[in-house]
Amino acid sequence: MKSTETALLSEAAPMEASGAGSSGRVRELVQAAMTAAQDTATRPIDRVEMLIELAMGLQARPKTPDHLRAAIALYEKAATICPDDEPLLSARLSARHATALQALPDSGTQYLEEARSRYESAIPVLTRLGSAQEVAEAEMNLGLVLQYLAGSGRARITDAISAYQRSLRTFDARSYPVEFVLLQNNLATAFLSVPITDERAKLREALAVQCFEEGLKIVTLIDHPSEYAMLQNNLGNALQYASSSHRLENNLRALQAYDEALRVRTRASTPVEYANTIANKANCLWNLPDDPEHPDGGNRGNLIRAKALYEEAHEIFLGHGAGDKAQAVAGALEQLTSEIADYGSHQAQVDGP
Repeated sequence: MKSTETALLSEAAPMEASGAGSSGRVRELVQAAMTAAQDTATRPIDRVEMLIELAMGLQARPKTPDHLRAAIALYEKAATICPDDEPLLSARLSARHATALQALPDSGTQYLEEARSRYESAIPVLTRLGSAQEVAEAEMNLGLVLQYLAGSGRARITDAISAYQRSLRTFDARSYPVEFVLLQNNLATAFLSVPITDERAKLREALAVQCFEEGLKIVTLIDHPSEYAMLQNNLGNALQYASSSHRLENNLRALQAYDEALRVRTRASTPVEYANTIANKANCLWNLPDDPEHPDGGNRGNLIRAKALYEEAHEIFLGHGAGDKAQAVAGALEQLTSEIADYGSHQAQVDGP
């Protein structure tokens, strides 16, 4: 079974449940902003910046997709006001607009395609007139969009890798530790997403592991628990599926990485992320002997441990609406249960009457 963690990207925070009247308040805010945007007594530049600021506020902690759609409406209004002789402001507006588009929950690629177009048009202007940080942020976000689109065959994963690498020219470990860590994570998962069709596959796997380890040099369990858990989980995935002759050693390292992630991820605090990690850990245990010093001794104990973890993960995924993940775990659980039964039958034949 493949890992149930979304290997391409860092996990997106789930939308919070909307409170009563939340959508109504958003509509009132947008209506007031649209009215203020028509005030010709205020300079167009000031009105554009006002709309951008309000839109970014809606994006900061969106309670529902309506908040993101409202932000997009404000960006669209700002675009109609932005003066033609303000190319930098227009590029900044386009890049911010793209961040809202890529955050919209949608099963298709329409919004991502538009976000890609906006980043690609904004980046040359930001490069010429803006700051290095603005360019790096846009490149990082473009990489993320391209990585999603590559999963649908709408972009090349190598273009996402190039965008991340350009962003790393500015977002280094010392000056921008959080951005550096996110880039290392996404760069690593991008390396692992390249189809294994040539002799460079092992090199890409090694680079992915190296990226995760570079990120873990920066984040700590105490100061950056979420990022620490994400990197440890994804490092475990990379180690577990690496096509290496050191499979036992890699799986033992992967098991340690998952246990580190579980120091942060708990069923109470982050149930879906916790379920991701215990499902990945179960898969790892499935392929580990009970006694690594004596691998020929079998792994019935680890199979039973894996089964318990899969059952817990399946229950959590079902309870939180993660149907696809629940289905994947159910398939693994069925296969594993059959293997445990076969193991018992075989052992009974060996022991005899």
